[in-house]
Amino acid sequence: MIRLVNIRKSFGSQMVLSGINLDIPDRAVYVVVGVSGAGKSCLLKHLIGLMRPDSGQVWIDDIEITSLGRRALNRVRNRFGMLFQGGALFDSMSVYDNVAFPLREKTRKSEAEIRDKVHERLFQVGLAGVDAKFPSELSGGMRKRAALARSLVSDPEILLFDEPTTGLDPIRVNAIHRLILDLHQMLDFTAVIVSHEIPAVFSLATHIAMLHQGVIVESGSPSALQESNNPVVRQFMSGQLEGPIDVY
Repeated sequence: MIRLVNIRKSFGSQMVLSGINLDIPDRAVYVVVGVSGAGKSCLLKHLIGLMRPDSGQVWIDDIEITSLGRRALNRVRNRFGMLFQGGALFDSMSVYDNVAFPLREKTRKSEAEIRDKVHERLFQVGLAGVDAKFPSELSGGMRKRAALARSLVSDPEILLFDEPTTGLDPIRVNAIHRLILDLHQMLDFTAVIVSHEIPAVFSLATHIAMLHQGVIVESGSPSALQESNNPVVRQFMSGQLEGPIDVY
């Protein structure tokens, strides 16, 4: 479904992506890991056209999106949902209105249809009955679930997750991962997740790749990366200070 071909992106003199090649199969749960600042979020934004590469191609099925105009790109974006790192909920809106927002903005559904879809998604993420609450009244885990419900309300084919468990304790990290898996099985979307939650992501991913210094240093099944002899991968997995990854 998704293919990146030799994607390069720099900001001034800083090269962030220096030749990314990646194939993401249909209906996969594809996790990209790497140290903080490795360019994972930058890569994710290229998939949905929020950033355009300096060179290279991004294919969504048979559509190469880097040269599309606004209208054509928006048609492709309608196939996506995105869960931002901080959730990006609107503080002045109730949970219900936050989740309803994409349907009100992008569709012609009636309020009755919107209500049914919002309640369905809130139930699926374990937030039935919290419609009237505001984000400030929710725990960190509940805010993540509300943001997840909003990202799913438009029935996306592809769902992008930017560090979906940042700021959560290990138990809630596992709970969000389990929820993502359950929803993936239920709704059959393609998931692309950027994370540095090691080893928790291994129970989540069908495919995993490691981004380091602007390139994919290794990709494959979770077990293949866990057994890798690549010194970059091994240092990242173990969390050791000594090795090829500069920790300063």
